[in-house]
Amino acid sequence: MQKARIKLASTNVRSLDDVCGQVKQIAERTGVRMSGPIPLPTRKIRITTRKSPDGEGTATFDKFELRIHKRLIDIEADERAMRQIMRIRVPEDVTIEIELIS
Repeated sequence: MQKARIKLASTNVRSLDDVCGQVKQIAERTGVRMSGPIPLPTRKIRITTRKSPDGEGTATFDKFELRIHKRLIDIEADERAMRQIMRIRVPEDVTIEIELIS
């Protein structure tokens, strides 16, 4: 049977876990096998900028960090389950990729 690999990524952990919970509920209701959500390594994007724009004064810096959290879910590609997964309301800050694997 085919499997669907669902990759989720977001900067907001709560909304990411909410979507994972909805996928989990769909898998339990339809009775398909599911593995995950598997937390993948968090990507940290760091940006260091100089505080004074003109170069005068002391060399002080601001440091900013953006964290991108990722989850991976493998689920059996049952037609009924996949239709329900497609109907999930995904928040704007969550990106979702669904890939079919044989």
